[in-house]
Amino acid sequence: MELSPTKKALLALRQMQSKLNALENAKHEPIAVVGMGCRFPGANNPEEFWQLLQDEKDAITSVPDDRWNGQDGDLGTNTPEKICTTYGGFVPHLKEFDPSFFRIAPKEALSIDPQQRLLLEVSWEALENAAIAADRLQGSQTGVFIGIAAVDYWHQLLSRKSADIDAYLTTGNTHSLASGRISHFFNFTGSSISLDTACSSSLVAVHLAIKSLRDRECNLALAGGVNLLISPKVSINFTQAKMLSSDSRCKTFDESANGFVRSEGCGIVVLKRLSDAIADGDRIRAILLGSATNQDGRTSSITTPSSLSQQAVIKQALVNSKVEANQVSYLEIHGTGTSLGDAIELEALSQVFKDNQELILGAVKTNVGHLEAAAGIVSLIKTVLALENQLIPANLHLKQPNKKIEWQKLPFKLPNQAIAWKQTAQPRIAGISSFGFSGTNAHLIVQEANSLGDNQEETEKQKKIYIYLLCLLEATRLYANWQVVTLSIFNPTPIF
Repeated sequence: MELSPTKKALLALRQMQSKLNALENAKHEPIAVVGMGCRFPGANNPEEFWQLLQDEKDAITSVPDDRWNGQDGDLGTNTPEKICTTYGGFVPHLKEFDPSFFRIAPKEALSIDPQQRLLLEVSWEALENAAIAADRLQGSQTGVFIGIAAVDYWHQLLSRKSADIDAYLTTGNTHSLASGRISHFFNFTGSSISLDTACSSSLVAVHLAIKSLRDRECNLALAGGVNLLISPKVSINFTQAKMLSSDSRCKTFDESANGFVRSEGCGIVVLKRLSDAIADGDRIRAILLGSATNQDGRTSSITTPSSLSQQAVIKQALVNSKVEANQVSYLEIHGTGTSLGDAIELEALSQVFKDNQELILGAVKTNVGHLEAAAGIVSLIKTVLALENQLIPANLHLKQPNKKIEWQKLPFKLPNQAIAWKQTAQPRIAGISSFGFSGTNAHLIVQEANSLGDNQEETEKQKKIYIYLLCLLEATRLYANWQVVTLSIFNPTPIF
């Protein structure tokens, strides 16, 4: 029986509405964090990192002997050739790397930036943490999104004689290969993007991974960032720009805040669309509801932040996440510990979250320093761990909150000791900010996974045991010729 024109029109409208609903749902589809890997100052994995945060440890140390001559940093000196501090946040054993495990010739490994080497190792560890066997992903539509900015090692290699420059210099140090080398080793065929937006790089990388998953350009994504301090040259520059703290600590929102301390590390998260993660029985560690990025535009100087742009990016992230500002109970702030930057960030937060009852402001830089291109990913990993443990770690170096700020009139609470993350009628929700001195800002909204219920627990356990055995078999095969190589033995010059 043929439908009347009216019924045909109604059917077409219903079909159109159904398509619009599907598009809208895809645009806002939650993303699951199913695995994490990291090397941060004082921590070689997420478990050690959480212990560091719980113990309220300060991971800042003096510059290791294998980095640069301590005379290059003269504490308290501001002459052009000196650094104002001999401290920072460092990860050990950068010279130890097994080229054969990653199918790299020892000679080639010498010319590969330690940042690329660290990314390979941490990516493998993140997949293990997700209970995903690497060999099962070969040829898969898996994306890689990496924030990276430092070029210390490339400059070190270029300073050698021309005769010492080999065929691997460019592929070993060009930032595009930071993501490309991961995709090549694992045989991933999804999007593979390296990006540099300065301090916001790794959170922008997560933002791009979310968009790629929602657009179905990839079905699994590795996202994160890396930063290593191999040369003192940038620290000399930052000293002259008066960015660094002379007493080598990030004292976020404290009266004595006087700059940041440089730090290094690497973090990777493994991401899936939430619907896929549930269907696959994955261990869901947290849910990414949405994100946003923007730019400061013209300010008083190229590195001066914009409070209006920071407000705008947070508001847009909330809209993209379908979350109201008053639903957010915790913020992991950018919080470098510079008097100007912290004041501008607090102004932005006070406008966006003025109707909140209470909002706790966390600052991981007080524990591990400023990881620069990897700053956003350390903030995300801390927030995921806090959600899992329902505990907000203390901010360090908070003796006297900035007296210029009328804290009693603001809904903000600074945790000078660990605070239990209160259970309410709604899921725990956090915001994460990361702002680059390039002017590029990013904000991410994260929700606890506990709201999904406990019915996945047994499935996750069974899958984890099964995949662990697969990983073990694969690792046994690859490690048959395992050898940790101290790369400096291949070259008499002090190169990592």
